[in-house]
Amino acid sequence: MPTPTSTNSRLRDTINAAGCTYEALAKDVRRIAAENGELLQTNKSAISHWAGGARTPSGQAGQYLAEALSRRLGRVVTRTELGLHSLDTESPDTDPVTTVTDLGRADVERRRFLAIAAFTTAGVAMPLLHDHEATSRMLRARTARSLVGSDDIDVVRQITAAFSAADERLGGGHGLTTVTAYLADTAAPILRGRFPTEALRQAAFGAVAELAYLAGWKHHDLGHEGAAQRYYQVGYQLACEADPHGHAAWMMRALAHQSLSLKQPHHCVDLVKGALTRGLGHVDGQTEALLHITHARAYAAVGENPLAARALLVAEDALLREDGPQPSFSRVSGPAAGTVASHTARTLTDLADHIGTEQQHRDALTRWNPEKYKRVHALTHADLGDSLAAQARADEAVAAWTQALVLMEGMTSDRTRKAITSIRSTLAVYQRRKVPGAADLARRAREALA
Repeated sequence: MPTPTSTNSRLRDTINAAGCTYEALAKDVRRIAAENGELLQTNKSAISHWAGGARTPSGQAGQYLAEALSRRLGRVVTRTELGLHSLDTESPDTDPVTTVTDLGRADVERRRFLAIAAFTTAGVAMPLLHDHEATSRMLRARTARSLVGSDDIDVVRQITAAFSAADERLGGGHGLTTVTAYLADTAAPILRGRFPTEALRQAAFGAVAELAYLAGWKHHDLGHEGAAQRYYQVGYQLACEADPHGHAAWMMRALAHQSLSLKQPHHCVDLVKGALTRGLGHVDGQTEALLHITHARAYAAVGENPLAARALLVAEDALLREDGPQPSFSRVSGPAAGTVASHTARTLTDLADHIGTEQQHRDALTRWNPEKYKRVHALTHADLGDSLAAQARADEAVAAWTQALVLMEGMTSDRTRKAITSIRSTLAVYQRRKVPGAADLARRAREALA
């Protein structure tokens, strides 16, 4: 940590290498903090004080600063490199059982601490650097007395399925503490037990990996992106013990999917390529299609349009294959055909094909049960409205957005709030143009956000 009287030359040199002003960097820090659910007032004076050594960033600000510079430089920048105190989270525990237990307990006992953890672009690439063999040797070296049976594993799966269903209808905030407490106190300790067969051991690690994924997904829905990323990372490590091919590939997809949702495509193409290398030949057509469609989104996000178009076609072909049951870890995202249509729409949005986007959103709506997947329908209607607005079809856009707001009522979800917020500027234009229904929808949007 720099002393109060010395210039932090490491930080100053890194800022100079990034070629940005203190004001621009402060804006980046505020934006990254907001991504992680924290409102900061960081300004250029704060950056100047940090670079001058007069002060050091407090709380998570140092992590946000490192992430801002990582994004500008296109490489990983750590707090240590910046001459700042490095927290343990930069070197996560190699024991995934301990890590997932600690995460769950932090969720219950120190919710605010975990909720403001920072999402990092470096964290997206974690599976590409993970030494699975070393972790597996460590886990297998343990001796345990308690015997784990199939009933223990079945209960974990049943609880995961029940809370996944509730999450789709009520949002990520519903039952989060219950899920994470069960994960820490009951599910994770199972993995320290003794297994009569290798198949049961793999099933146990797979079940807990799916529960960790659910915890990450719930945090993602609430806008707690750093917490979500940590659950996805440990879910990947657990999945490697269960199935280093299909399930591990799925968790790599989860990390890429989150990063693409945040419009941070760094490492995503390589990550999904790695997932496909692991998964191809080991997963069914439905699961393979979900990997390919994420590949298409990653390509579109970095401007590789021909490769994105090719990946879309490969995803469609894989979806038509009927070659075995779809595993529970990929069924969690709902009907594969609906997910492929939805993500095809997002890919086409990046390719500025608004007519194609509209068609795919409408197709997705026919694939999802509106009662079982209420949140999906709400967000799809919101996205459909965006694609209609992009085609200057204001009346239809207002109708789609109105339906979205109706479905969003009663949900505890940051993603639905962001969807509502995103339409307000367009609604203001529609109100001035006297578009029918725009004024009423604007009022309802204000009330929903209040």
